[in-house]
Amino acid sequence: MQPLPAESFVTGLVLGAGGSKRLGQAKQLLPYRGGTLLGHVLGVARSAGFDQIIAALGGAADEVQAFVDLAGTDVVVNHAYGSGCSSSIAAALGALDERCEVIVLMLGDQPGVSAATLAALCAGRGDAPLAVCRYEDGRGHPIAFARSVFSELAELHGDRGVWRLLDRRSSDVAEVAIEGPVPRDVDTPEDYRAVLAEAGAGVSTAAGHPEQIHR
Repeated sequence: MQPLPAESFVTGLVLGAGGSKRLGQAKQLLPYRGGTLLGHVLGVARSAGFDQIIAALGGAADEVQAFVDLAGTDVVVNHAYGSGCSSSIAAALGALDERCEVIVLMLGDQPGVSAATLAALCAGRGDAPLAVCRYEDGRGHPIAFARSVFSELAELHGDRGVWRLLDRRSSDVAEVAIEGPVPRDVDTPEDYRAVLAEAGAGVSTAAGHPEQIHR
């Protein structure tokens, strides 16, 4: 696996603020590989070697802070999470280390993203203001943003704000080829069962959190 570029201070921003309306329970706390779904994604972020990790929380924030391993992360609680993930990005900007040159945006409910993908995205960005993963079946997270774009991130709205930014700045976007399909994110019970199947696990209880997926 290639290391992250040493010349740039890179912040990994993990979005874990979703209200989980379609799932019926806090997806951040779903059992996954001996821990929680969000905990797994944060573990991947740690293994990538980011200079800073920010976890943006919102829905079930108190429970998440009680049950998820947040060690080594700067936690931001977005009370306006219901307005879409753009509000979590804006909230997280206030916690950025002043040395940050690049933000890598990760979804806290997308456990299929690997540290190797994060490294490839950062290496493939080059000097482009924005970079996105180009999987075999389309574009997907994670996404990288250079400092020159940070002010625009603060002005985004809704759940599709990031994608509208990429469309608006299409000539400034580097697409980094990643093998395989876009990793599944967890919005429904069916999604959860699918990511468990991909991980070779069944539905079970998480350490420290006895809740199971509602069927």
